[in-house]
Amino acid sequence: MNATTNREAGTDAPARDDAPVTPRRPDLVIGDDDVARCGWIGTDVEYRRYHDEEWGRPLRDDRRLFEKICLEGFQAGLSWRTILLRRPAFREAFHGFDPASVAAMDESDVERLLTNAEIIRHRGKIEATIANARATMALDEPLNELIWSFAPDAMHDAPPASMSEVPAITPESTALSKRLRGLGFRFVGPTTMYALMQSAGLVDDHLAGCWLASDAQHDES
Repeated sequence: MNATTNREAGTDAPARDDAPVTPRRPDLVIGDDDVARCGWIGTDVEYRRYHDEEWGRPLRDDRRLFEKICLEGFQAGLSWRTILLRRPAFREAFHGFDPASVAAMDESDVERLLTNAEIIRHRGKIEATIANARATMALDEPLNELIWSFAPDAMHDAPPASMSEVPAITPESTALSKRLRGLGFRFVGPTTMYALMQSAGLVDDHLAGCWLASDAQHDES
């Protein structure tokens, strides 16, 4: 996630379209089910599902990691909720994010997608998705092995107590960004890559008190 994420609250978790800059949202929210969750979800139903079922869970599937890289890039300048709501359309537009199929797309596909109101019609991001697919196909190792090689050696000693303790960038995300850029990937800056690391479970940034804080490490491979 990029740009209008929760950086005003000190975390790279997804931002809501109506997220206020001030006052800061609470670090935890209690849902109508009386369960405590990370405060960045607010009251948004889709964010709650995403938080509970996806965010922070270790992901090692190459296609899904490729999708996450591309969607994190599309999110730049927007809220993550915007991307989540359009994810089915993105999947349809980009062949389910199958790298081989996306790599075969050409300029005519770019022009066609620029007329597709169901996705983000940004030429640079569409072209970056195709470039990222070609870079993925050119790798000499599986994408998941490349990405996970940049996972920190250890998780937090304890869950972060507040959003202010969650970084927006780390040495590992900077190194991952540099590596991917060197391989031809686009829209993979250090902050965007830290958001990927959060989302794909390379780090666990569920806050202390969140029901997933000590139980987010379920493998989805």
